[in-house]
Amino acid sequence: MTSDRDTIFALSSGPPPAAIAVIRISGPRARVALEKMLGRMPEARRASFGKVVHPFTQDVIDEGLALWFPGPHSETGEDTVELQVHGGRAVIAAMLDALAGLDGFRLAEPGEFTRRAFEHGRMDLTAVEGLADLVAADTEAQRRQALRQLRGSIAEQAEAWRLRLIEARALLEAGIDFSDEDDVPKNLAREALAIIRRVADEIAQADRGHGERLRDGLQVAIAGAPNVGKSTLLNRFARRDAAIVSPYAGTTRDVIEVHLDLASYPVTLRDTAGIRPTDDPVEQEGVRRAWQSVTLANLVLWVLDAREAPAGAIAAVAEDTRLAQSEVWLLANKIDLVEPGRRVALDALLQAPRRFAISAGTGEGMDALVEAMGAFAGRFFAAETVLVTRERHRHMLAAAAAALALDQAHGSEGREELIAEHVRIATRALERLTGRVDVEDVLDVIFREFCVGK
Repeated sequence: MTSDRDTIFALSSGPPPAAIAVIRISGPRARVALEKMLGRMPEARRASFGKVVHPFTQDVIDEGLALWFPGPHSETGEDTVELQVHGGRAVIAAMLDALAGLDGFRLAEPGEFTRRAFEHGRMDLTAVEGLADLVAADTEAQRRQALRQLRGSIAEQAEAWRLRLIEARALLEAGIDFSDEDDVPKNLAREALAIIRRVADEIAQADRGHGERLRDGLQVAIAGAPNVGKSTLLNRFARRDAAIVSPYAGTTRDVIEVHLDLASYPVTLRDTAGIRPTDDPVEQEGVRRAWQSVTLANLVLWVLDAREAPAGAIAAVAEDTRLAQSEVWLLANKIDLVEPGRRVALDALLQAPRRFAISAGTGEGMDALVEAMGAFAGRFFAAETVLVTRERHRHMLAAAAAALALDQAHGSEGREELIAEHVRIATRALERLTGRVDVEDVLDVIFREFCVGK
């Protein structure tokens, strides 16, 4: 990334046309933009209305609000300006063209405003990740989790662990350096080990959940034989024609995804190809991808045709070893087409848990299915800790826990230096978690998630 001695600018609001466009500017020459385009310096942190002119032609571009945030007390830690003008394409183009012509100014790269905030100590790395998740949040549950992380939930806990480990290391090193002094307590190592054990237990407890689940969403696969109504079911969930529906078997050859908000939880629903033996190489690939989706799903909705011997189909699904590790729900579809005389027996067959009688075509039984899926999503996400929301967090906490996994059976006598080194490694891992040290290898990956202007 280019040196932060450049002054950067970008459109930070939504794409035009819009009612308002917000142009953000950050860097050592940010005040130049105000002097040349507004003609004056407004009072810090107070909105000022005025004409915005092109710095070279002196033509009026628009009228709008200007805000001046001198560093280091700004979002990025640098001198920062926000210009709020009308959100028409021509206005925005003229504004960006004017800024690009100023000496030392350039268009910001994706995530560069946030990266500068991190580099100037305005945010730690976990807060940066929380901000990325907040921008990307699709559901209320994702928003709440991201906001907690943005506000420092994991950073505060990591810092508390780090300070306690520093205390333990100080005790160990005091015992090493002053072991011959009569007035130095002899139980310093035991005190240090007590602190280390408590921190190690807390880290292990925090790392038991899978907070990434809420970021990635509940993965649901719709599977079954051809022409049982899987695509119609997907369309019913999506409330639009997301998949082609045809009376001919084998219409779906690839996996079709739909993203849903189910009881405030994110769900990715996948319609798969009909699973059956086939000699068609294209359909074979579709079946392979269908099984791949089934094995990776958190929940499988296995669809059956309620008219075609459902008892035998249910038994076959129960005996299929490929489904043994999956949460499988059986959906007897097309119940609106079942003859009245068979309906009583079918209803009795579907009384067992995780079995549902539905009609994807008419919507019959869908309310009960959606309610059950919402409850399942609640259970699936309920046990999740808000501390660990990314694999990077888990990796750093695992490194800290591994370093603290000391051999307690042999005590601490004669091992103080080794234990102190383990504590130093654990402390370093916690510092990498929050971005205090040595995180250049992950920065580019993290900031690429952001849009330009953030």
